[in-house]
Amino acid sequence: MGFIRAEAKKLSFGDGEDELSVAMLAFYEAALGYERSRGSFLSFAARVIRSRLIDYNRAESRHRGHGSLNERASDDGAELLELLRDDIEELTVREAAQSEIEEFSRALAAFGITFSDVADNCPKQERTLRACMDALNYARRNPEVLAAVEKSGKLPIAELASGSGVERKTLERHRKYMVAMLLAFTNGFEIIRGHLCRLDGGRGAK
Repeated sequence: MGFIRAEAKKLSFGDGEDELSVAMLAFYEAALGYERSRGSFLSFAARVIRSRLIDYNRAESRHRGHGSLNERASDDGAELLELLRDDIEELTVREAAQSEIEEFSRALAAFGITFSDVADNCPKQERTLRACMDALNYARRNPEVLAAVEKSGKLPIAELASGSGVERKTLERHRKYMVAMLLAFTNGFEIIRGHLCRLDGGRGAK
């Protein structure tokens, strides 16, 4: 918060509360969109905050004298700023999810796999799905397995079968599906991993 307040203060007018709220949302947006290739996170976050504050102040300069973000915006007493914050958060989450899905698609394509392949190769029976999840959990507990899959795009069936107790023929039958699931636990696919963890019922899903 100290960093966010300091950045907001640079472009604040009046009590600066509105600017602080904009800066907090911008920081959240930066956290979702950050990539190591962009350099220092704080430098990147500062640029995002400044950009959003400049946009905000430009918009405010056109509407000063026409109301406040702290006005009541609905019958239940919700403030306009609160509603705006919810809208922006929903938008940034949606954009982050779209970007991650596109990146995941490119990662799969590098190994000759498409989303259609994954869907076609997905286990249809609950028992088979649970077996695949057991193999996935084994790989997550052994990062070298994930690293091997990421590097080669090949499924180490023998190791997965012996380590997880899942039958080889099950893993062989769902090879493309398993490669996709294992890739999802590499490269920082946070949103996709979150969905997989819910699928796993939260058992050891970290």
